[in-house]
Amino acid sequence: MDHGTRKTGLRASGLVAALVVAACPALTGCSMDIAGQTLPSPYYLTDDVQYYAEGPEFKLANEAAAMKAQKEARISQQQK
Repeated sequence: MDHGTRKTGLRASGLVAALVVAACPALTGCSMDIAGQTLPSPYYLTDDVQYYAEGPEFKLANEAAAMKAQKEARISQQQK
């Protein structure tokens, strides 16, 4: 392999690598944050809809219920 062929091969592989790196963001299809706006993926119309059932307004309902039960148990034991 002579010097000219090797140099051409390196240029070609460098060009292919640069094109792959430049094409990755366009091919991934993830959402982007540009100037403070979250833009959707290009495939948002074909994505499946994810539904999350509405939960309680108070996120710590179980913890509050446990604390209330402990408090009531403590009051009941003191009165006996």
